Amino acid sequence: MGTQPGTAPQPLHVRGRILVGPEEVRDELWVVGGRVTFSRPPGAAEAGTVDGWVLPGLVDAHCHVGLDGHGAVDAATAEKQALTDRGAGALLLRDAGSPSDTRWMDDRDDLPRIIRAGRHIARTRRYIRNYAHEIEPGDLAAYIRQEARRGDGWVKLVGDWIDRETGDLAPCWPRWALDEAMAAAHAEGARVTAHCFAEESLADLVQAGIDCVEHATGLTEETLPLFAERGVAIVPTLVNIATFPGIAAAAEGKFPGYARHMRELHQRRYATVAAAHDAGVPVFVGTDAGGSLPHGLVADEVAELVAAGLPPLTALAAASWSAREWLGRPGLTEGAPADLVVYREDPRADVRVLADPQAVVVRGSVVG
Repeated sequence: MGTQPGTAPQPLHVRGRILVGPEEVRDELWVVGGRVTFSRPPGAAEAGTVDGWVLPGLVDAHCHVGLDGHGAVDAATAEKQALTDRGAGALLLRDAGSPSDTRWMDDRDDLPRIIRAGRHIARTRRYIRNYAHEIEPGDLAAYIRQEARRGDGWVKLVGDWIDRETGDLAPCWPRWALDEAMAAAHAEGARVTAHCFAEESLADLVQAGIDCVEHATGLTEETLPLFAERGVAIVPTLVNIATFPGIAAAAEGKFPGYARHMRELHQRRYATVAAAHDAGVPVFVGTDAGGSLPHGLVADEVAELVAAGLPPLTALAAASWSAREWLGRPGLTEGAPADLVVYREDPRADVRVLADPQAVVVRGSVVG
């Protein structure tokens, strides 16, 4: 059981190696009133204890709580999804599009915190059924503004998808509509991200002012400098890109060009991510859980970034310290909410350690 709303957790003494940052390590911290302190509090002798290697709660920067392969799910299913992420140590989730209203989770002190991007915004008949607002370009700015007001500082649009007339991936939006959309989102104080598999949609999105691209399998030598110069982040979701061969096989009979394209994107996925990192493009961890993939895959995605050639410490930061900074949420700092994960060994030495958390602390309560 987690702490119920309005009930302060008991003081907690966390000992061992507290990884405040990639190189900053402390020997202990305390949790008082659900928040982190590095000062020994009164009554410390009565506090519970947790020992091990400690990270701030992990970040899944691309998942979908309240969504499955068919659309919105009920509250019980959404709760199970969030609890699965919690069990994996993912305590900060950027929900990259969902038709479900999950605001009720904000009142639960035992669930991960969610940063919502509202509902997907897609071109008519150019995305998965029951997921998105499906609209035409003239309405894009208005829908971007609407979802910016519903979200938590992010908006998600579908930048490209299969065009059944051409039989391959194709951009969804003309440049003028993207210019209007980015201006509308930024005027609302929101950042914009976009689903993009292919190559052709990327330059227009970046030049229009987008802040992040999901998947980004279509990055090339021509578009990488644009991303790097403008600081546009990518969330590669490599555990999702692993499904491309199956998608291609299912589409082969009707859309052979699309199938071939998806296989090519899959084959060069690691090289694409490595090139992005080498170019200075910010890379963050996201799993794309909640559509066709299960929740709780954050450790797998970190391992995939390492397989792609990112240094282990960089991949670890992409799911912890740097990801929290990018999303504007604190880590293990004085007064921050006590969301942390405890491991038996140093995850900096081997990111596979992330797959076996020994304790999960949410808002100061040990929940797993």
